Amino acid sequence: MPHGRRASAFDAPPGAPIAGTVDARAVLGHPMLDDAFLRDPYPTYRALRDAAPLVWSDEFFGGAWLVSRHADVELVLRDARFSAQRTGGWVMRSVDATPTPGREGRLALAGFQRLFARAMIFLDAPDHARVRQAMSAAFRAADVQRLAPRIERAVTDRLAAIDSAAPFDFVSALARPLPAEVIGLLIGMDVDSGTGTDTSQGGAEADPPADIVTWSDELADFIGAPAPSRAQALSAQTALLAMARYFDTLLARRRAALDGGAAPRDDVITRLLQAERCGQIRGSAELLAQCVMLLFAGHETTRHLLAGGLRTLLSHPDQWRQLQRDPALLPGAVREMLRFDSPVQYTGRRVATELSLHGQTLRRGELVVALIGAANRDPARHERPDDFDITRRAAPLLAFGHGPHVCIGAALTMIEAQTVFAQVLQRWPDLVLAQPNDAAHWTGNALYRGLTDLSVRCAGRCGTPSNSDAYTASLSF
Repeated sequence: MPHGRRASAFDAPPGAPIAGTVDARAVLGHPMLDDAFLRDPYPTYRALRDAAPLVWSDEFFGGAWLVSRHADVELVLRDARFSAQRTGGWVMRSVDATPTPGREGRLALAGFQRLFARAMIFLDAPDHARVRQAMSAAFRAADVQRLAPRIERAVTDRLAAIDSAAPFDFVSALARPLPAEVIGLLIGMDVDSGTGTDTSQGGAEADPPADIVTWSDELADFIGAPAPSRAQALSAQTALLAMARYFDTLLARRRAALDGGAAPRDDVITRLLQAERCGQIRGSAELLAQCVMLLFAGHETTRHLLAGGLRTLLSHPDQWRQLQRDPALLPGAVREMLRFDSPVQYTGRRVATELSLHGQTLRRGELVVALIGAANRDPARHERPDDFDITRRAAPLLAFGHGPHVCIGAALTMIEAQTVFAQVLQRWPDLVLAQPNDAAHWTGNALYRGLTDLSVRCAGRCGTPSNSDAYTASLSF
């Protein structure tokens, strides 16, 4: 147990663990979050799982307990004794770590903290259940399913625009822009809020802003930093507030349209405005927080799944060919991609009340990091966990989280990924990696595991699919 820490998740000063605590540096013989880890974290996870169920690391926010085994990660994610409410110290720790911390530095990030803390993913019961219920109304299976044809069209258009006669970057061509387009469709950002008219076929005024990807990158740099700097926090605040200003304008127009008698639409914005009016969403700040974090989360993780999943498939040609022979395997294949190399590698929780875990006392306010990527490779849960097997028997996914905070957009992610891989398999059956597998360019983000680029090429048959509709129709969304 580190000495001298206060009862807060992130602003506790670092300290040495007491005798008997297993320390990550001692287990590994080097810092955990080194370049080798960022390229391939799974040997590190294996060493931590084998060493002890509970390991201390001073590399996460000045000190945190790490759990890496499947059963323990599940426990931390579902048990109310581990709190998701942790943003205050997280944001302000970057100020306290500067040479001149103080009230002025904290005030500079106050806007970030006020909005950040209201997002559903950082709320505990009863507020979490209240906001999630409002959000769930916009993620009903039927509503998400109705987007499937528009997602298929968006994927078709983007793939058709790619010149596959030469190697091309799959990330910039599709994996990076497509999720922003899809989450915009779900939220309702493709609607001219002044008229209530669907402008999905065009209309610059209603198009999602091109800055979405840049804003997402700035937030990801902050959220994914094990010890974020003040510069990262300020950049993330700029991105978050820019998103909020965009949504503030959009929401105002949609409110005015509804007040003027426009028919309610089947999108997230309408459902959240209705929830605000009936008091389920409390105030404009809480409403804006859900919009901006949904936009971020809906883009950031899906793009890494698309690029990372394609790399994994192409790195296992036997699995690629098997999937072409039997498209019905695609839903399970996407689940296996998520297990094998999860876009979200960990999440944090604050100890809400003192408890004992594996004989160690965890005190209120201490941080616990649940290593999802490690749990997904736990041999106690998955047979041959380091093998990529698209026929693996289905098991509950930790890639989407677990318990009360399980990802609300999981169904949308599955539809999007299945649609992309179905069309890629059909259009480019002889697609191969255009660079050695060990030359992959990773983002360097320990939390959001993803590629900066993925160069691929057609080695033979590549062109416009003749029966893509039939192929997609065979899938199970």
